[in-house]
Formats: sequence, C-alpha cells, structure tokens
Amino acid sequence: MEWLIAPFEVSFVQRALWGGLLVSAVCALAGTWVVLRGMAFLGDAMAHGMLPGLALASLLGGNLLLGAAVSAVVMAAGVTALGRTGKLYQDTAIGLLFVGMLSLGVIIVSRSQSFAVDLTGFLFGDVLAVGERDLGYLTGALAVAVLVSVLGYRSFVALTFDARTAHTLGLRPGRAHAALLGLVTLAIVASFHIVGTLLVFGLLIAPPAAALAWARRIPVAMLLATALGATATVTGLLVSWHWGTAAGATIAAVAVALFFLTSAAARVRDRVRPAVLSVPADIEKVEQAA
Repeated sequence: MEWLIAPFEVSFVQRALWGGLLVSAVCALAGTWVVLRGMAFLGDAMAHGMLPGLALASLLGGNLLLGAAVSAVVMAAGVTALGRTGKLYQDTAIGLLFVGMLSLGVIIVSRSQSFAVDLTGFLFGDVLAVGERDLGYLTGALAVAVLVSVLGYRSFVALTFDARTAHTLGLRPGRAHAALLGLVTLAIVASFHIVGTLLVFGLLIAPPAAALAWARRIPVAMLLATALGATATVTGLLVSWHWGTAAGATIAAVAVALFFLTSAAARVRDRVRPAVLSVPADIEKVEQAA
C-alpha cells in the first residue's frame, strides 16, 4: 500500500494527478468523436500545429495556453479553407499544413537561448510542473467540453453517421463540424502541458478507441474512455515515480498499452459470441428521426 500511496502524498504529484484526470475527461469527450469520424490524422496534425504558437508565446513571455489555442485555431482554419477549394484532398491539405506548422515552430524555438529545453517541454509535456492555475484552466476546459458535448450531441451523432441526415433534420452540419473542431482543439490545447504535442494522441485516441470496442452507446463510451484515461494517468505516475521514467510519456504509453489489452479482450469476446456494432442505439435514433 505504501508503494501505491507514497507518491501521491507529494504536492506536485497530486497536482499532476488532478491535471491528468481532468485532461482524461476532456480527451474522452472529444476523442470519442475523433475516433468515430475517422479524424485521427487531423487531430494529430492539429496537435503538432500548436508548436508555432507555443514557441512564439514562450519567446515573447506570453501565455502558453493562449499561444497554443491561437495556433491550433489557425491550423483548423487552414485545413478548412484548403478543403473548400476542391483542388486538394483533405489529407493532402492536412499533411502540408502539418509539416509547415511544425517546421515554423522549430524555427521559432531555435531563436531561443534554451532551445533544447523548450522544445523538449513542448513536444513531450511536463505533467509534474502542473500548477494551481493550470488546474483552474483545465477545470474550465472540462466545463466547456461538457457543455459543447451536451448541446451538440444530437448534431454530432447525425453528422458522424450521415451528414445528409443532419441536413434533413435541420441540424446545420457545417456549424456542427465547426463546433466539433472547436471541441477537438480544446482537448488538444488542454492536453499539451500533460503529455506534450507529440504524445497528445495517447490520451485523445487510445482510451476512446478502446472504449468503443465495448460500449454500445456513445455516452457510455465517453465514460469508459474517461475511466481508462484516469487509469493510465494513475498507473503512469506510479511507474514514473518508482522507475524514474518521463511522466508524460509513461502516461501515454500506458494508455496505448490499455488499448491493446482491451482490444485483445474484445477479440476473445467476439469469438465467444457474435460481434456487435459499437453504437447501434445511437444509429437507430438517427434513422428513426429521419
């Protein structure tokens, strides 16, 4: 018991724990839609696209969260604008902006005297440096994510499974897509301090992907993804404390390991009984409404 409890008696580890739990909840809300809509590459690109804003904010002594948010919004707007031209496939536009924003971020960071330290923190996070103010920001981010998820739930479901149905129901799929991008941006910006821009995928994708193998309803999948993210946070902090590994990277690695474990368990389940669709109840609702 002392092995389990002792690390969490330290104040900065307690803050890291709360920060990880809050981020796990935000990522579960946004990541479930990312997995369902096949937006993983866009989410990855947006995570890397934050680097220029982070680097510029650090260089000028500004607020890192604000810099990350501005950069992520620019990335999302750029993808949307290039996608509307019709001359490029969306994945091509995402790839170009991905490389361009990442390169710009490295160039800006290289102007700093502490290039290596800054870049390492940006890319891999520093969960043990989470402060009281950061916890306040994360609490606010979770409140906004819950509000957007509740208000936009019906539109997100229709948009995910049939955009034409969303339009028929008067749910304004364009606005729903913009709101969903905003939710993903919020989750990515909230997560970078915990696991960094390179490892944000560990919490944004792995827990929801694992949860959708077991849950038949989207809200249930979100709750299960939150629980898996919390498990990864606690386990990662324990392993990091006792083995001396990088905390953020360990949390992300545990999240991915949990995905493979739950996926293996799901395959065993499917051999015992026929596989079921992840979210048939929600699909039925959309079909009945249409």
